[in-house]
Amino acid sequence: MTGGPIDQDVMKVAVVGHTNTGKTSLLRTLSRDRDFGDVSNRPATTKGVDQALLYVDGEALVALFDTPGLEDPMALLERLAQSNPNRSKDWHETINDFLASPAAKGEFAQEALALTQVLKSDLAVYVIDARERVLAKYRDELEILSRCAVPILPLLNFIASPDAKTEAWREQLARLNLHAVAAYDTVVLDARNEQQLFEKMQVLLHRFEQPLNRLLRSLEQRRQEIARAAALMIADLLIDGASYVVIADDSNETHVAAAKETLEAGLRSREQKCLQGLLDLYRFRADDLIATPLPVADGQWGVDLFTPEALKQFGIQTGGGAAVGAMSGLAVDVMVGGLTLGAAAATGAAVGALVGAVGDRGRQVVHLLRGKSELRAEDETLLLLATRQVALTQALARRGHAAQQPLSDDQAAAQGGRKAKPALDPAALKKHLRLAAAHPEWSELNKGARGLSDSGRHDLRDALAALIGTAFGDGA
Repeated sequence: MTGGPIDQDVMKVAVVGHTNTGKTSLLRTLSRDRDFGDVSNRPATTKGVDQALLYVDGEALVALFDTPGLEDPMALLERLAQSNPNRSKDWHETINDFLASPAAKGEFAQEALALTQVLKSDLAVYVIDARERVLAKYRDELEILSRCAVPILPLLNFIASPDAKTEAWREQLARLNLHAVAAYDTVVLDARNEQQLFEKMQVLLHRFEQPLNRLLRSLEQRRQEIARAAALMIADLLIDGASYVVIADDSNETHVAAAKETLEAGLRSREQKCLQGLLDLYRFRADDLIATPLPVADGQWGVDLFTPEALKQFGIQTGGGAAVGAMSGLAVDVMVGGLTLGAAAATGAAVGALVGAVGDRGRQVVHLLRGKSELRAEDETLLLLATRQVALTQALARRGHAAQQPLSDDQAAAQGGRKAKPALDPAALKKHLRLAAAHPEWSELNKGARGLSDSGRHDLRDALAALIGTAFGDGA
């Protein structure tokens, strides 16, 4: 949220720093708003002061102010020294005199906006691009900020980059007597780093300890709620996929091929619905995630669900290499203790036994024994559905809302890609999904499905969600 007056009890944080260090990016990630401000590599992108509010239970607890970049700190420091040659005034008064001067509306207009906001704030977070070398201009900026008589919290941004010079920066900041330093990354979101950022704010601003504790508890609760919602979305997908059935006429090859296409199209469509739901849940758009290890482009998977390559990519083994097929004569073996229809069709007595065994589905069994078969997703396909969504969830949970570039191979691996396969238990998953396969009425993909609200489906959904949640680990 931007603009508008805020309550005096709200903790006010001025986010300051040199141009293009990631100030706007920080506010995007902290507020989970990828549309906040303007993020680009152009210099001086932020021209005014924007605000983002962090809420808990509808109450604003923290106001973050995005300020223009400090472009010429050396010249400004000289200007301040010249305005107080005899040191007859303290530096706070000197800063205020500068802000009232014509220069504050002219050559130093951007710096004046930033300093004005610092003076109005309880804390200044000084954002540093940790990939940059420690230069004199940064020391000048810190010198100017220190004269505003407001606590300063340096924040090392982009620490996940291999080019980050984190230790060099920490050493230099310690020489400037700045020992409370936060490490963060606006592109790769780390819950622990975010927690430590707010904890360091507590150290510097003890009077805001309780509001920040509320915020920290809220962030953790929200992470758990989102992870739970993601697990339930994936569980719904798997139940719909496992209980989805398409009937094919074995005597007509064209009909069997068409039925197979119908099954595949239905599963693809249902996976796409889940994928978009996950993007919405984590507040991303379809074009926010494009990656090779996680082949998502424009909200769609780049590798087809029904190819051996897709299975191999996520480390799933399959005997024949086909992820789905026409199981002619097999149909409902899970409902009759493993007895296939091909074997049961040998005698009329067996047919009668099958009808009795499946109860209300007896008419369908008889129908199937008259030359029909059921097409269902194979176990490998369902495991692939689960694995891909878990990997995507892990990636989204660790993706900062300021990220502008596609995930790199290393990032994707760390966030649930093919090099770090989710630890789903295939045997446990198969056990749950065999139950779903016995209830075609549980799938929204089947026409006339009337069991979407059945208690049995809800129980299975909860069990699947718990299993999926264990695969998330710390990545969601």
